[in-house]
Amino acid sequence: MTTALFKRSAPTRASRFPLFNPPPVDQVAIEERVANLAKRSIKKASKVAGLKLSISMMDLTTLEGKDTEGKVLQLCRKAVRPLDSDSDLPSCAAICVYPNFVRIAKDALGASGVKVASVATAFPSGQSPLEIKLDDVRRAVEFGADEIDMVIDRGAMLSGDYGKVFDEIAATKEACGPAHLKVILETGELGSYDVVRKASDLAIAAGGDFIKTSTGKVQPAATLGVTLVMLEAIRDHFYATGTRIGMKPAGGVRTAKQALQYLVVVKETLGDPWLTPDLFRFGASALLNDVLMQLEKERTGLYQASEDFSKD
Repeated sequence: MTTALFKRSAPTRASRFPLFNPPPVDQVAIEERVANLAKRSIKKASKVAGLKLSISMMDLTTLEGKDTEGKVLQLCRKAVRPLDSDSDLPSCAAICVYPNFVRIAKDALGASGVKVASVATAFPSGQSPLEIKLDDVRRAVEFGADEIDMVIDRGAMLSGDYGKVFDEIAATKEACGPAHLKVILETGELGSYDVVRKASDLAIAAGGDFIKTSTGKVQPAATLGVTLVMLEAIRDHFYATGTRIGMKPAGGVRTAKQALQYLVVVKETLGDPWLTPDLFRFGASALLNDVLMQLEKERTGLYQASEDFSKD
């Protein structure tokens, strides 16, 4: 039995994705289930534990054209110690940056244990020739990236060219070398739960270590319903092979309440083994401060002002 802690080998490339017929997704059942799970009440010590766990699962992200070295360094400092006044809080799982900031982040994080993730493959559109995409990946890994977040070709996916999507993921996995591969489906562009399920199965079969909802550049991004569909694909793959694949909702998860709802859905779908940063992440830029505010409220009984927390 393997987990995402261990490197998955790239599968043999195929000219066509081996078509199968995953069961159709019952949209009503999915939405009823997540609505029910979202109502779970988590109190006191369990709430604090869940909020701290969510911090340890966050990929702090800055992916803007105006990014600077100073902003990335500040992000690294916050990832290592999310709140200066509380040394008991865990570090975040990773920071996610463009390739040209990977070396800066790697040097700043040192031996902290916080990973460096880099977007690649012509993020966020994916609209470049494959060789350019693969060069993008190899360069990010050469700079020191521990993880690569790639985007699939949504046009190929929606037009039914599954072989092309499969081959690009498999080639990207090979180009990653020692780095783990997160495959971004951009679920907001896929149109239905059925397509999200097929894309999830395809990404897993092609060698993805994680499947990820979104780039954060398209709305809707992560939702509980889409996440449940993707988690069920991971569950079915685990039942069939014994291999654990990771999951990362990204974009739209902004509040502590939402983070706890996602953790409930993960626990009820995949169980405790997935409640670890090795197998579940949040793509977070706005989430961390809200979680910190909630933790301070639990500790002091008072809500803190948003100005009390750094914005980066």
